[in-house]
Order: sequence, then C-alpha cells, then structure tokens
Amino acid sequence: MKTWASVNMRRKLVAGNWKMNGSLVANAALLAEIKAGLAVAACDIAICAPAPYFAQCQAELAGSAIAWGGQDVSAHAGGAYTGEVAVSMLQDFACRYVIVGHSERRAYHAESDGLVAQKALRALLAGVTPIVCVGETLVEREAGQTDAVVGRQLAAVLDVLDAADLARIVVAYEPVWAIGTGKTATPQMAQDVHLALRAMLAGKNPTAAVEVKILYGGSMKPDNAAELLAMPDIDGGLIGGAALKAVDFLAIVAAAR
Repeated sequence: MKTWASVNMRRKLVAGNWKMNGSLVANAALLAEIKAGLAVAACDIAICAPAPYFAQCQAELAGSAIAWGGQDVSAHAGGAYTGEVAVSMLQDFACRYVIVGHSERRAYHAESDGLVAQKALRALLAGVTPIVCVGETLVEREAGQTDAVVGRQLAAVLDVLDAADLARIVVAYEPVWAIGTGKTATPQMAQDVHLALRAMLAGKNPTAAVEVKILYGGSMKPDNAAELLAMPDIDGGLIGGAALKAVDFLAIVAAAR
C-alpha cells in the first residue's frame, strides 16, 4: 500500500474539542491538571474551546506547550451577523487553530461544503490554521459512499485554496457514525480513508500532501489511541469526550509519538 509517511515523518497533533462544555471553574481545574501532568510533549497539543473561554485559555496556557483555538469561525470578516465569531476575534486572543466543518455544524446548522470552504479560507488569510473536518454517516458508509462523501467535502476546500496554501491546513477525518457513539473505525478502516484523503491532497500539491496533518476524530480514547496513531497516515487526533478528562487526554497525548 502506498503511503507518504516514509517520505516525511510528520509531527503528530492532538487537539481537544470541548464542544459546548465547560465553566470558568471546571476549565481552570482541567487545564491545571493537564499542564501538571504534561511531560516533554512528543507531539503538538491544542485545546479548541467555546468562544467565551478564549481569554481564560490564553491566560492559562500562554507560555505552555499547549496551543488554543476556536470551534468555528464566520465566513464574513465582520458586520451584522449576530452570534457569529469573526476571525479577527480569534486573532485578538492569539488562537492558533479553529475547527471548521465539524459534523455537528454540518448536521445541526446546515453548513454546506461551500460554506465550510469559505470559513477555511477566511481563517487561512488571517494566519489561523483551520482544522477542516470531513466524514460520512453510517448510511453513507454502508452504501459504500465513504470515499465519495469525504472526497466531495475536501474538494470544496481544495477548490478555493492556492496550491501553496495547502500545507497550512489540518484535515480531520471524523466518521459521523463513530462520534459520541462508542463505535470506532478500526485502525485499518481509518487508515484507508486517510490514505485516500492524502492522495487527494497530492493531486493539488504533492509536496504539501507530505506535510499536511490528517487527524482521526471518531471516539479516539486511551484504549485505542496507540493502535490508531500507529497507522502511517494518521497524524493525530481530534478528541471530543476524552478531552474533558485530563487523565484521558494526557494518555492520548502520550500515545502520539
């Protein structure tokens, strides 16, 4: 099986997505526990928090090995878009990353592939790294449509990016049927999709395809992280529930070597 991993050993990234969880007190305790339990990290680490907690993350994590970011960003630079978060607001709090196109945004907020692409472009133009999420539902997987679905979702983003910008994104494969369900794609199932995604990236820019991190985001936990992360084209994890427990998050970070 062809892989790009042997060409360039990509440093892994473990990004926690807190989703709509947290409080000032709970966040302070969680971040303190993560920082206290973090030895010399062999991977990049990020926390993607709800927007009201950007200032807290900046204050608690500045100077640490942990980056922080948002869970969504507006496709608009600013204006009369009540409830939206502009990329300039992420910049104000030194956010390094922002998640775009998460399956929950696509499902509950009817975000289209085109809108996700515009959000990714908006983040890139501001120097914020978009974590572009793609993934299929159980119905789509059982119909043999996985490659077509994730290919369509990624293609929308590739269509708006210059080839030179490609190396500046992160991609996250999150099979929708494995998010919050306790189900997980086998390591080989995940690797197969990651390999297909990297082949698409190579079609746009072969050099960048070697560098782009592709994360797995479907119920990665301490007991399956090592197996998943051992796959040659899985470059880290986008962690949901396990990111809310310091011991679990640190165990995944430890597995990302």
